[in-house]
Amino acid sequence: MQKITTFLTFNNQAEEAALLYTSIFNNSTINHISRYGDSGPGEPGSAMSVTFQLDGQPFYALNGGPHFSFTDGISLFITCETQAEIDHFWERLSADGEKGQCGWLKDKFGVSWQVVPSALGRLLGDKDPAKAKRAMAAMMKMTKLDIAALEQA
Repeated sequence: MQKITTFLTFNNQAEEAALLYTSIFNNSTINHISRYGDSGPGEPGSAMSVTFQLDGQPFYALNGGPHFSFTDGISLFITCETQAEIDHFWERLSADGEKGQCGWLKDKFGVSWQVVPSALGRLLGDKDPAKAKRAMAAMMKMTKLDIAALEQA
């Protein structure tokens, strides 16, 4: 059994976010939606909480009200093997959100994501310090990461 689950607290978009995220990632599903009844802070029938999986990883989303917000201090990190994967996640997650630097973005709910090629660690940690420095310099100029450009550096 998974002992650590990412818990995301939204204002009132938990169900919308879970539906979006499960449409983007393979091997993903919404497991359960708990809804508000006649009493409680939420609109009757609206989602209170949603449990879902993204590529097998469990998540729990709660509609906690407007006093909760996301910060850049935590992000969800997506490791990609190909440029096609990077392009897919980047375009879908950044739609109506904010595209940041070095593979970072905020989705339309304010959740921060990093869309990163698996090769990045190898490139930034190259035994040749000059090559690693060039890869870092190339990455610092990018928003969406470009595997070919990083490898050319």
